[in-house]
Amino acid sequence: MCLHQTTVFDFSILRDVRPRRSDCEERLLASFGRPLETVRSSNCLEGLLNSPSMRSTMDTPRSERFPCFEPHRMFAEAWYLLRKSLVMFRGKPVGTIAANDHSEEALNYDQVFVRYFVPIALAFLMNGEPETVKNFVLKALRLQSNWEKRIDNFSLGKGAMPASFKVLHDPIRNNDKIMADFGESAIGRVAPVDSGFWWIILLRAYTKSTGDQSLAEMPDCQRGIRLVLSLCLFEGFDTFPTLLCDDGFCMVDRRMGIYGYPIEIQALFYMALRCAKLMLKPEGDGKELLERVEKRLQALNYHIRSYFWLDFEQLNNVYRYKTEEYFHTALNKFNVIPYSIPDRVFDFMPMKGGYFIGNVSPARMDFRWFCLGNCIAILSSLATHEQEMGIMDLLEERWPDLIGEMPIKIAYPALEGHEWRIVTGCDPKNTRWSYHNGGSWLVLIWLFTAACIKTGRPHMARKAMEILESRLPRTIGQSTMIVRLVGILVRLQSNS
Repeated sequence: MCLHQTTVFDFSILRDVRPRRSDCEERLLASFGRPLETVRSSNCLEGLLNSPSMRSTMDTPRSERFPCFEPHRMFAEAWYLLRKSLVMFRGKPVGTIAANDHSEEALNYDQVFVRYFVPIALAFLMNGEPETVKNFVLKALRLQSNWEKRIDNFSLGKGAMPASFKVLHDPIRNNDKIMADFGESAIGRVAPVDSGFWWIILLRAYTKSTGDQSLAEMPDCQRGIRLVLSLCLFEGFDTFPTLLCDDGFCMVDRRMGIYGYPIEIQALFYMALRCAKLMLKPEGDGKELLERVEKRLQALNYHIRSYFWLDFEQLNNVYRYKTEEYFHTALNKFNVIPYSIPDRVFDFMPMKGGYFIGNVSPARMDFRWFCLGNCIAILSSLATHEQEMGIMDLLEERWPDLIGEMPIKIAYPALEGHEWRIVTGCDPKNTRWSYHNGGSWLVLIWLFTAACIKTGRPHMARKAMEILESRLPRTIGQSTMIVRLVGILVRLQSNS
């Protein structure tokens, strides 16, 4: 399936709308052999969880295209663990915990993270269960509006969305309350830039999947979108349409040298603007805001495609740049010194293929590959059709480096030696090939899969899933639930 290059990837096309095949479900659950009804339920999930199937098998992406097949036991186990991780607030599910790990009590793994709930929310939407997603959207919206966002004596902007939140239950009063984290409790005390973008994208996904426009049209949601955009569209001293960010503002939430204009934030910004443009109502100041959104989209589109893109031809152009050029006719607009290009880039860049580099700012180009930014660039159509194909060509050509033995590497190459000490501040968690420094992140498999489907290369996603399944331990956790759900999608899509 290859969508038109100007179309944002529509996850609603993956939703099954036909009746489920109960005979397949019964066989699956009989082989699973686990009492699924023991999961904690709420009023809105009671009927769902009491169902023998728990909607966990054939009511999944594109199932109407295929005859009944013998599904894998791990699929039911993934849905079981997914539902077990639901976080309840006053009887309603509002998200899922980041990880079911009690070994590090001081950490925040038991919280609902905005960025990590998105793929799980998409799974619920594709499975015809939008209520949890709606609850999450509304809860994050209320935290945006009603929470005092202070770090020491400084207040964040009104539009800031939380990085995460935690539900605290008082057994004596039988009451729940929420504690939100806007960066004041985070390691490094950095506020999340990406949360607001993910919230807008998820709101659009909910609208497309359910056909329900009423949620996005609510005055509170309209105000929430405006507040997020107000943080991004202000007129200041910046000469670029890209967003200036500090280290740790996104999924790479530790010091990794991504300060400036990281591709992850720019791609998410672009996708959020496109989604907001489709949901904003023109009433009041909405018309003026929509005009500002459109102008920013055009400027951002040109800037990223022109200055962030690197292929073999562009690499040679950069290598031959002249420096200290003046006036608008300058080719080396950022005064990048060719000597600063690492030797490894010439060995890494194939004749066929390309990618959006990690960062572009005055006298600096970060030539590292970042998976999330490039995948979002494909899904949002920030990349041209040729650039989309180039990214996928690069992934195929440099599969061992970018995918690796345990898919998928968040960044490449890893920082090491003196560079690691200077850039990360000797961070022991980000040693080479660990965590954000070239580590493998299973959660990225959904973005990679969606990019493969959009560009017509589902075989690449299937190959990654086969590697992943062969290496996953038998006892799985929260981080691998969505992986196995996506695996079913990959098999279905690659057979179509």
